Amino acid sequence: MDSASGATPVQEDMGETKHVYSLKSFPLRPPLPLPEGVNRDDLFEWLRCVRVEDAPESIASYCEQDFERFLHTFGLVQRAVAGSSEPMTGLELGANPYFTTMLLRQFTPVDWRLANYFGPTYAKGNARQRVFFNEFKDASVKADVELEYSHFNIEEDVFPFDSDSLGIVLFCEIIEHLLNDPIRVLREIKRILKPDGTLVLTTPNVARIENVARMIVGSNVNDGYSAYGPYGRHNREYNKHELYTLLNYLGFTVDEIFSADVHLNQADAHLDTTQFGHLIEYRKHDLGQYIFIRARKTGPDGGKRPGWLYRSYDPAETD
Repeated sequence: MDSASGATPVQEDMGETKHVYSLKSFPLRPPLPLPEGVNRDDLFEWLRCVRVEDAPESIASYCEQDFERFLHTFGLVQRAVAGSSEPMTGLELGANPYFTTMLLRQFTPVDWRLANYFGPTYAKGNARQRVFFNEFKDASVKADVELEYSHFNIEEDVFPFDSDSLGIVLFCEIIEHLLNDPIRVLREIKRILKPDGTLVLTTPNVARIENVARMIVGSNVNDGYSAYGPYGRHNREYNKHELYTLLNYLGFTVDEIFSADVHLNQADAHLDTTQFGHLIEYRKHDLGQYIFIRARKTGPDGGKRPGWLYRSYDPAETD
């Protein structure tokens, strides 16, 4: 085994070494940031029992699929608040169905606010949802809590939070659903963050190795239309470079950015990765299924819209 690349060397007749690449060549599964003193299995069994009142039973499969994504999100928050002696208030955008919410409530010292958007037929303002769960490490003790959330459309509404009021904002699995103006949403997030406050952003990685394989064999990588309407599909996915560039333009300092797989990687279902792995070895760290970012509000905004992301606008509005 080649310890540098993770590839398995195969000796050829002329004494040269050829590397055979497979999924194990790509370090897509970084260590999971478990809470101190907690093992993965116990945490998984506890979190998968979280239920929202009136939610379909199938929602449990969402936790099973994305459990490791919730953990990496927790890790970003944990590292953001590490060493802070001041009480911190945070906001989780798109909190429903509350798997990340319950993980953060249990294992972080942050006082969390929640926000959701369920469509224009729901009244805007504050609402509550009842969430059922087991006491951690004691499944025989059943409990429930009413979680209050603000209901608003982040693309259209002014966020109902004061400027410079929050220490941390979670913007997870949302940016890919936006229809019109991600800059406008990120500017609202920046407005409500305190100076040096933290943005945690996660999103599917358009450059994931499964998409590389799909493109090579001629398959489309775009999301299908959704019965849940225009916000039910991924309208635009991003890669690491785009998000880093976008956040820097808006005056964020990116402290941490990485990609990782969180569930079964099915690239080989489209194309044997031994056929093309050597071509993308140099960018293997960019190929995970999801992108994870921790950034701080530190500098001035670029003031316009970056031209690489926006088109057909007045040239005076774009850089």
